[in-house]
Amino acid sequence: MLSKKLIIKFPLLCTIVLLAQSFAIAQNRSYEKIPAMPKLLSLREQSNVRSMWLKKRFDTLLLPMMRKHQVSMWIVTNEEFHSDAVTESIVPPVPMVGRRDFFIFFDNGQTLERFAIVRYEEEQLKKFYTLISPARDKTAETIKKIVEERNPKTIALNMGYGRGQTDGITHDAYKFLAETLGKDYESRFVSAGNLVTDYLDTRLPEELEHYRTAVLVTDILTRRAFSNEVITPGKTTVGDVRWWFLQQINNLGLTTWFQPDLRVQRRAKANASSQQFLAVADESLVLERGDLIHIDCGLIYMGLSTDWQKQGYILQTGERDAPKGLKTALKNTNALQDAVFKAARAGMTGSEVYETAMAEMKRQNIEAMIYSHPIGTQGHGLGASIDFRRTIGASPERFRLGSYMSIELNTSTVLPEWNDQKVTMMAEDDAFMTDQGFEFFRPRQTELYIIK
Repeated sequence: MLSKKLIIKFPLLCTIVLLAQSFAIAQNRSYEKIPAMPKLLSLREQSNVRSMWLKKRFDTLLLPMMRKHQVSMWIVTNEEFHSDAVTESIVPPVPMVGRRDFFIFFDNGQTLERFAIVRYEEEQLKKFYTLISPARDKTAETIKKIVEERNPKTIALNMGYGRGQTDGITHDAYKFLAETLGKDYESRFVSAGNLVTDYLDTRLPEELEHYRTAVLVTDILTRRAFSNEVITPGKTTVGDVRWWFLQQINNLGLTTWFQPDLRVQRRAKANASSQQFLAVADESLVLERGDLIHIDCGLIYMGLSTDWQKQGYILQTGERDAPKGLKTALKNTNALQDAVFKAARAGMTGSEVYETAMAEMKRQNIEAMIYSHPIGTQGHGLGASIDFRRTIGASPERFRLGSYMSIELNTSTVLPEWNDQKVTMMAEDDAFMTDQGFEFFRPRQTELYIIK
């Protein structure tokens, strides 16, 4: 801070200094906003916390859900090298490596009985299941005895629902159960799809702050990726940014569920499309001044997945900020987010939210697309979605309080500075459902990330 005496004695010099400081701040505003990386839990700490979550799910959630969906018994089979997507949500965070493991849940009218029939005894599993490790030739006999002693009215299997998370049982595992239990019990097999959807789309309050940390880490890495720390105009390629992002995830001891994609829009260059969206740029493409760049990325922390899309602009020589038209384009996308948030409430279907939000976009004369999806245990989760591809014959799923949603959408805007070329401004932010509607885990992007 300049002193008053100095300002009085050297007014011109001080004015120059203040202007220089203001210019430096303006040029580096995207750096200023990058928060510090949070301290992540150690692997052991993560395991302890996630095990507490699992206990609460078993103690309070699963039995009422089974009764809601009229499931007497639920059998999950897990194959070595072909894991059921549900398995990681019904066991503590340890690898399941048996040739074929079975997890059996039974409603005995009072409590939830739980059996793990596994090839290898696992100490952590014993905390949650009656653990049985029969000889390989005794597995069928063991399962048959458990089922026949309980005589369930329905036996739910992960099949017949149309999503990877719900259709995990293999053909051979189905045959094994059918042959082991006989035709009478096979006739009681039903799809566990509705139960799995309920179970995976229901978030615990205790998970929220840990997921907020996961989103924060995603945000930090994205801001760094779209800065001069990583990008040197005319030298850095799309592949350089992608691999930098993946390396940072690896350095943090985390994983991801998909590779980060970049899209690039340029003046006087037609945009290639793929599946009704802008096509992903080739890794060899060199990022140049004047490019509007976009990243789609995410990571996994504490068994929870994030999904994130942001936009950056590489300044032309002599520019101090992005063109006004690009700012308007981003504001249009913010308006679409506002419309979704204004419409969406717990208990509504995705189709209801979609129709209301798109009517608002029509009123504002904004060209828009919405393709938002549930997120949490999986990146593309189960539950209600807001998606132009599902407005006809849409899923009857309704938004649950506390569930997580990836608000993914875009608007297209004519850019006067690019001779009326149309640009698409994509955004994706993770949010959760409250009594008042959706709330972002992190502040949304309202300014383009600037690369000098």
